[in-house]
Amino acid sequence: MERKLVRESALEIASYHEVFAGPLHGVNPLSAFVSLVKLGIGAMQSLVKLLRIRPRVVLLTGGWANLPIALAARLLGIPIVIHLPDIEPGLTIKVLQRFARTVAITVKESARYFPTGKTIVTGYPLQENRLSATRESALERFQLDSRRRTLLVFGGSRGARSINIALGACLGRLLADGLQILHITGELDWQRVTQETGEWKDHPDYQAFPYLHDDMGLAFAAADLVLCRAGASTLAELPLFALPAILVPYPHAWRYQKVNADYLSERGAAIRLNDEDLSERLYDEIAQLIHDDARLRWMSDRSRALANPDGAAALARLLIETGAN
Repeated sequence: MERKLVRESALEIASYHEVFAGPLHGVNPLSAFVSLVKLGIGAMQSLVKLLRIRPRVVLLTGGWANLPIALAARLLGIPIVIHLPDIEPGLTIKVLQRFARTVAITVKESARYFPTGKTIVTGYPLQENRLSATRESALERFQLDSRRRTLLVFGGSRGARSINIALGACLGRLLADGLQILHITGELDWQRVTQETGEWKDHPDYQAFPYLHDDMGLAFAAADLVLCRAGASTLAELPLFALPAILVPYPHAWRYQKVNADYLSERGAAIRLNDEDLSERLYDEIAQLIHDDARLRWMSDRSRALANPDGAAALARLLIETGAN
């Protein structure tokens, strides 16, 4: 995934490198042994690469792929900063934080998972296309009626099949209710969705995309309500646009998304809907919320109160300061 993102990025990246790594947690003994071998090779590769590059600081974001770099940086005495995008750290970050000088956290509530004084709240680093998006530009880009409500549905670059299926089952009723719908299916589910949408795929109030890159910020700016997973970026993107949301945590990846969804829902900015309840409850949840002006405004205010648009700049300042010391 990272290779593809780097290739498609408009950023000027000085160099790109890959090293071997593998998961140790939640795998069978044979896979764990193979991962140990890969991690050993990856650590040696990382030592060579760091000796050549001579970085003043290393930024890690969690996951087993970070282990070889962390080990090499520790051996070479290079300071490490970890950025925790989610509310709760996973096993790898819990281990790596022992090597790190600082853990940059998205929200202050994450500090309880780390030793006192180890964390600093930077917020989540948002892309420029989010920060610069305006409602007016969004309505023009998607040719939407400003007098009507818009529902944005997405599940990340790969999509969320259960969300796509549940939306497809009630799509006709939602359109009949007068909703405008922007549906980002994900690249893996695009063909199936376009085949099964049937008569609705050419409806003037329904627009489907496999994925939006530079225009994703405009999609947020156009929306009045969002239906999506509860990945780390929702902690920053939804509040930036003061968006109420129906969050459906991905059920097969420990508890990260559930914790993220609960953080927003407990503060009144979102409703959490479990994946297994989608087919039964999705239409009612959307229909009740989208036509309740007072509740939408209240949720929007709660969402706006959580916004922190300075995440990227704050994290950059921390890296510069760490590398200078």
